[in-house]
Amino acid sequence: MSLRDRFTAELKTAMLAKDAARVSTLRMITAKLKDTDIAARPGPPVDEAAIIAMLRGMSKSRAESVAMYRQGAREELAAKEETEIAVIESFLPQQMDDAAMAAAVDAAVAESGATSVKEMGKVMAVLKGKHAAVLDMAKAGPMVKARLGG
Repeated sequence: MSLRDRFTAELKTAMLAKDAARVSTLRMITAKLKDTDIAARPGPPVDEAAIIAMLRGMSKSRAESVAMYRQGAREELAAKEETEIAVIESFLPQQMDDAAMAAAVDAAVAESGATSVKEMGKVMAVLKGKHAAVLDMAKAGPMVKARLGG
């Protein structure tokens, strides 16, 4: 089932269950998806990889909001954002653990033939091409740098 279909099915289920927080978050996701599709015009609607990137961005911005709300002692708003993060992340693929990430980094270094930090871009390109959906590139960067002796 595509992510678009999952959004619709989950929205219907949440509406029937009268889960207001989930309904609100799913409507927000579908609105953001429509905006993303409109921005991609005149081409076709965005693909699954772009939808996953959109969801990751939404999750990241909410995590930043949680930190700011906690700084401002606004726990109720932080809790609302965390609920939204949980719904958004339920649609994201499971992220690699550290051991799998280290193995992927080693394989990418071997495949790219990189030997120094100057060639880090080659390794990152290989990682992004093969593992973009399940690999947190922000965590992979420092691992690649350490592996290349940086």
